[in-house]
Amino acid sequence: MKNKYTYVWVSLIVLIFGIIFIPRIVDRIKSGKVVENTRMNVAEGVDGSLDYITLDGNKRRVPPFNFLNQDSLLISNEDYRGKVYVVEFFFTTCPSICPIMSENLVEIQEEFRDFENFGIASFTINPDYDTPIVLKAYAEKYGITDMDWNLLTGDSEKIYELANVGFNIFAAIAPDVPGGFEHSGLFALVDKNGYLRSRKDNYGNPLIYYRGTIKSSQGQNLEGEEEQISILKEDIKKLLEE
Repeated sequence: MKNKYTYVWVSLIVLIFGIIFIPRIVDRIKSGKVVENTRMNVAEGVDGSLDYITLDGNKRRVPPFNFLNQDSLLISNEDYRGKVYVVEFFFTTCPSICPIMSENLVEIQEEFRDFENFGIASFTINPDYDTPIVLKAYAEKYGITDMDWNLLTGDSEKIYELANVGFNIFAAIAPDVPGGFEHSGLFALVDKNGYLRSRKDNYGNPLIYYRGTIKSSQGQNLEGEEEQISILKEDIKKLLEE
């Protein structure tokens, strides 16, 4: 009998809980308050400043590099000291996303042409073919004229290490893929002190990289992904003002 009465009391408590609290939980879900009280609250304190990208609690910095540019000049990370710059990995014979990425960067070039402390670094992932002469022709084809936009080539092992380890921007040789190479089509943003920076998303998490494969005039692609060139421009301006 004791167990029977215990069961009745437990059932009564569960019933009361359901009557009082479940409608409140449903109302919160419908109004979105459950989300607002978890991840969204993090974003409420975002002041528009750009976050540092970290790894194991440490701010990620561009590792040292030293490659030849389209004018056969040695360019290192030290040449970008004191400059805000965008980094990409591409190759000149890319049949798909690279032309879009280059056009987007030319648009950014024109936007910040008058800023001496802005630059772009484009690293080829096909250095065996993309010699300085080939890169020079590519620059002329796309209207790359800014003195601080370097198309860089050199030792392939070092370039892939820079991409996949230094920046964590995927790049790989892929013989079965059109063009023979795979890469992510992302842009990295670097501040004047060589640190990787980005804005936060709506949840307060760093965006980390910017999608370079959708034109700003397009709005979004067929998969519904929004263009990010517009916000990249906004964030470049923020870093230039720091």
